[in-house]
Amino acid sequence: MSALVTGAAGFIGSHLSERLLGDGVEVRGVDRLSDYYDVELKRANLGLLETQPGFMFTEGDLNEIDLGSLLDGVDVVFHLAAQPGVRASWGREFEIYLADNLLATQRLLEEARHHELRRFVFASSSSIYGDAEHFPTKETDTPAPVSPYGVTKLAAEHLARQYFRGFGVPTVALRYFTIFGPRQRPDMAFNRFIRAGLDGEQIAVFGDGLQERDFTYVSDAVEATVAAGDRGAPGGAYNVAGGNAATVAEVIEILGRLLGGELAVDHQPAVVGDARKTGADTSSARQDLGYSPAVPLEEGLRLQVEAERERRPPTAVSGPSTE
Repeated sequence: MSALVTGAAGFIGSHLSERLLGDGVEVRGVDRLSDYYDVELKRANLGLLETQPGFMFTEGDLNEIDLGSLLDGVDVVFHLAAQPGVRASWGREFEIYLADNLLATQRLLEEARHHELRRFVFASSSSIYGDAEHFPTKETDTPAPVSPYGVTKLAAEHLARQYFRGFGVPTVALRYFTIFGPRQRPDMAFNRFIRAGLDGEQIAVFGDGLQERDFTYVSDAVEATVAAGDRGAPGGAYNVAGGNAATVAEVIEILGRLLGGELAVDHQPAVVGDARKTGADTSSARQDLGYSPAVPLEEGLRLQVEAERERRPPTAVSGPSTE
């Protein structure tokens, strides 16, 4: 079996590629190595993959490279490449979101029309729901994104569905709910919190800290993604969440225990476009994909803290301030 993983150097993409290679799948990875965050972190992720047999990497922009040769002989496409981030998607930066999240997806779908694929798995986001009307939120609930990022993800979902209806491209959309774990992007909350705690610095929290999320450990998200590539319903969409509902304040309390001291918090103004609460109904993924998240929040946080400690030089770990 051969799989194409777009965004292979990223957080979820590198974990997915690692899992597929472990299963004996030939992986073609592609990534434009954008500078949204430190490119060296992405190169480090690639370093973990390039030593494994069966991995081939192409550096390039999906809007520019030859997609025909990239897709030739591929059985499953896992399209994870995107410009991430809710806060940065406002203003002139929206042009990047339009290019990376929508135009690149359309170009890839257009090329997929001409290839016999088992599945085309598209990484969507819980951001399409915005401030959802119901909790837990079902896939049938009306999407109402509250950020430009969420708008691009919803539009890309609509494109994927139309390419299934119009041309039979076997698309499956996965609506990820706040993925965390080792290699998490440095701008994401858990990564910021852990680094600040290890450095004895204040944790910057946007808003009152009572916003609630359904957190998903990365290995659980990968399990759902692999399953979607095997048996996801073409034209369908699935919530992928860990069942780990917690407020930001509760997460900081857990991290304080794991890091050995109470963490100092610096509250900053809430950000426009951040949903107040997310919570998923994952019964469809459970039924169709056999999805059963296995990693509870505190265990996942412990693993992420350990990974960050191992990544640092010993002298860089000072622990949280207790004063």
